[in-house]
Amino acid sequence: MQRVKLDQIDRRILADLQADGRMTNVDLARHAGISAPPCLRRVRALEEAGFIKGYHAQIDPSALGFNVTVFAQVGLSSQAETDLIAFESLVQQWPEVRECHMLAGETDFLLKIVAQDWDAYQKFLTSKLTAAPNISHVKSALGIRTAKLQPGVPIEIVAPVEE
Repeated sequence: MQRVKLDQIDRRILADLQADGRMTNVDLARHAGISAPPCLRRVRALEEAGFIKGYHAQIDPSALGFNVTVFAQVGLSSQAETDLIAFESLVQQWPEVRECHMLAGETDFLLKIVAQDWDAYQKFLTSKLTAAPNISHVKSALGIRTAKLQPGVPIEIVAPVEE
């Protein structure tokens, strides 16, 4: 069941699940203004259509000892598609790298990396990242604090017009 056009109920479901992925189907249905069985069918259809890619818990990094977040701008010596794919595949093997974004401009990739401390990051930097094939340069920026962390996208929900 491929759904392409989203109605307001679908948008409400997506917005609610994006805000709280653990919301029960009953609560989700109540928020969307429908009963639970059709709500569950809509959620399954949204999953099958690829609108919902998965569910996860938001973990506090410092609670697990990851006190350093670094954003690394990585430049490659070659931007041939095979080299870009090879770098992306290599990054998949590094658990410290939590995000990898290919960019347009003078930086090829932006990596979000977590480490227990600055020394652990430097070890990762020298033993893995700069030692990787095709790396031309790496610029590291240490994250000081996070003022906003809002995964997902803004979902517009139009309120129904009251008569």
